[in-house]
Amino acid sequence: MKAMILAAGLGTRLRPLTDNRPKALVEVAGHPLLEITLCRLRAFGIRDVIINVHHFADLIVEYLKTNGNFGMNIEISREDVLLDTGGGLKKAAHFLAEDGDDEKPFILHNVDVLSAIDLRRMAQFHMDHKALATLAVQDRETSRYLLFDEQHRLCGRRCGAAGRMEVVRSSQQVQALAFSGIHVISTRFLGMMTGTSAFSIITSYLGLAAQNESILAFRADEYYWRDLGNPESVAQATEDAKVKPLL
Repeated sequence: MKAMILAAGLGTRLRPLTDNRPKALVEVAGHPLLEITLCRLRAFGIRDVIINVHHFADLIVEYLKTNGNFGMNIEISREDVLLDTGGGLKKAAHFLAEDGDDEKPFILHNVDVLSAIDLRRMAQFHMDHKALATLAVQDRETSRYLLFDEQHRLCGRRCGAAGRMEVVRSSQQVQALAFSGIHVISTRFLGMMTGTSAFSIITSYLGLAAQNESILAFRADEYYWRDLGNPESVAQATEDAKVKPLL
């Protein structure tokens, strides 16, 4: 299985930690976020990884070179202009595509989330359900929710606790869940994205869910997870690491 790490963002919310480095090299308990993510992927048997870069891109390239790519096969996808999640994935499709096996999955992982989510179990869930894409979700507060029905199928989204709803698949009952920035995706999805240039992968998911494609939720409520969206969350993650080491 291959993986892509989304690391091209400007890290605006993490300032001043990102004033002189990319968010991928912000440290938690002495370990850069990129190292933590790569080591987690490697622990699940993944050796082939592509990383998209933009902000302070050369620092990431040098960091990987200094560390021998952590013993992995790593390719860099440079974005001169930020392409968002969907555009970034589309640009990296050549690396992730599997010749002759459209159902073979890969992992897409934000660099700025920490989690103990069992990637092997999540991938098995994805394959057992023959999903097009599987999204790790939790029942927690967020500013943007995804809506899923009782069969765990994506039905829409909602912004804020009482915000605007967008429903793409009818269902008698839906649950609003928070996305955790970790996906398992079948390679056939790469040829189904209709966005051009910069676009969100969530927009592609919603469009495909409207066509009855299987975009599923993997419930990850039992696992540790933290979004490192600001300096305070990085400080808290460092405290968390004193109880349970990151690596």
